[in-house]
Amino acid sequence: MNHYETVFILTPVLSEAQVKEAVDKFRGVITGGGGQVVHEEDWGLRKLAYPIQKKSTAFYSLVEFKAESPLIEKLETEFRRDERVIRFLTFKLDKDAAEYAVRRKNNLNSKKEAQ
Repeated sequence: MNHYETVFILTPVLSEAQVKEAVDKFRGVITGGGGQVVHEEDWGLRKLAYPIQKKSTAFYSLVEFKAESPLIEKLETEFRRDERVIRFLTFKLDKDAAEYAVRRKNNLNSKKEAQ
């Protein structure tokens, strides 16, 4: 299994429940296709670097997962079909990027525990 990370941006007109539903849908595509979700982050509503579809903000979400490569095509097809998704990016993590992702998760967990 390969290690992947995907970031997708959802339209800002959605409610919190609709955003959660969209994230659950894509998590289901990953697990339903034999993948395993390793880590998930909700970055919330953020300002876009440039307007996309006349919108200046959007909901960001990151999902780190392990899967076989044919699943990526299915996941990206679902991103394209869903009108709530403005943009998405999926990339394969190499050894160094995977180690960095583990360190980043540990830093996030230690910051949460300190609060």
